[in-house]
Amino acid sequence: MGQKRIHLVVRGRVQGVYFRATAQREARQHGLSGWVKNRGDGSVEIVAEGEEDDVKDFLNWAHAGPSTARVDAVDVRWRSYTGEYTDFRITR
Repeated sequence: MGQKRIHLVVRGRVQGVYFRATAQREARQHGLSGWVKNRGDGSVEIVAEGEEDDVKDFLNWAHAGPSTARVDAVDVRWRSYTGEYTDFRITR
């Protein structure tokens, strides 16, 4: 299927509930690279890239998040794969 990249903004009760750490674990389990960070408006922003099926699985996870989170909305933008990341990291 090829390589894909998504840029997500996840809104709801997504900060202070281990969303970033869980996103990192999920992304790494799917072999994805990219990053996740908290935003000043209370949302979480994610860039993830890898095999299309793995990216889609990660996107499905993001709609629910960890059990401690409440996801109200996920803004999704599909982008071209760049290969610029070697790992999936939590950033500031």
